[in-house]
Amino acid sequence: MLIKISHYSLKIEPISFLSYLCVFSLLMSLGFWQLDRSNQKREFLNLEEQAGAAEVLTFITALPDHADKLRFKTIEVEGHYDSNHQFLLDNQIIEGKVGYFVLTPFLLKGQEKAILVNRGWVPLGADRSTLPTINLDQGLVNIKGRINNFPSVGIKLAGAERPSDSWPSIVQVVNSDIVGKKLGYSLVDFQLELNKDMPDGFKREWHAPIVMLPEQHVAYAVQWFLLALTLTIIFIWYSLKSAK
Repeated sequence: MLIKISHYSLKIEPISFLSYLCVFSLLMSLGFWQLDRSNQKREFLNLEEQAGAAEVLTFITALPDHADKLRFKTIEVEGHYDSNHQFLLDNQIIEGKVGYFVLTPFLLKGQEKAILVNRGWVPLGADRSTLPTINLDQGLVNIKGRINNFPSVGIKLAGAERPSDSWPSIVQVVNSDIVGKKLGYSLVDFQLELNKDMPDGFKREWHAPIVMLPEQHVAYAVQWFLLALTLTIIFIWYSLKSAK
C-alpha cells in the first residue's frame, strides 16, 4: 500500500506494519505499567508515613482479625508473652547476614485472641542445630509496636507454612491458622513489630521493603516511551525508503 503525504510517499507493507503495531503496543504498555507502579509505590509510601505519624492507638476491645485498616499504625496493648511457645521465622537476611525473626505470642488481657509479636532479628548460629537464646519473662506488661503483615517470600515451597515440632519452633512462612492450631489458641492475622524503645527485643529496623523508588519507575517508563518513539521513526524511515 502506497500513501502519499505532500511531497513524500510511504510504502506500507502489511507484515512490517503489523510487526510495528505489535512491538509499539508492547512498548507503550510497558511504559504505562511502570507509571502505574510508580503511583502505587507513591501511595504506599504516603500511607506508611501518615500511619507512622498518627497517634498511638489503644485497644480495649478485641483487635480486628486483619491488618487492612491498621497497617503501619502504632498500637499499645496489655497482656503477657507466651515465652514457652515461640517461633523463629527462618531465612531472614539483614545486612547480608542470614538469621531469624523472633515471633512470640502475646496473650491480650481481656481478649480472646493473641497476636504474634515480632521482637526483632537474631543471627544464625554456627550451624542450624544451635538455636539462639530468646527467653523472656511472662509477667503482665504493656507493649507498643507497629501493625504489619507477616513477611512474605518470593517463592513459597510446599510445606513452608508448617512449623517444626520442637520449641522454639522454626517456620518458613507464617500462616496464622496453622500456627494457632499448634499453639492451641486463636491468633489475629498480622504481626506487631515491637518498637525499638521497648525491652525484650533484638535488632529492629522496621521499614517496608522497597526495591525500586517511584522515581525509578518513572525513569523506566520514559525509556519504554523513547523506544516506542525510536521504533516509529525507524518504521517511517523504512517506509520512505521502500517508496523510493
